[in-house]
Amino acid sequence: MNIGTWLFTKLNGELVGSDQEGNRFFQEKRVVAGRRRKRWVIYNGDVEASRVPADWHGWLHYTSDVPPPAGGLPRKTWQKSHERNQTGTDNAYRPPGHTLSRGDKPKPHYEAWRPG
Repeated sequence: MNIGTWLFTKLNGELVGSDQEGNRFFQEKRVVAGRRRKRWVIYNGDVEASRVPADWHGWLHYTSDVPPPAGGLPRKTWQKSHERNQTGTDNAYRPPGHTLSRGDKPKPHYEAWRPG
């Protein structure tokens, strides 16, 4: 966090809540008629947008007016837990046949035509 964000948050922000990763979510203290209050997040660690869980993403983008409860919204059994973006890491998805994928190269699903 830079000094500008820290100062703006100190002067204008009120803490709304935090998530499991320690990210803190704020909204503007002042209420102006006809205008939405600004909302923002202060990250705990790396500033990476994919670290914001879906519950809080909805609140940040005004999809929901009510912030999620502590511990997040109730989860269905089929839902996966939140995972940050893995692009550029060793855990990134690479489909079979990708030049950086591990293992054997897949065989093509077709047989090439040969004149004969």
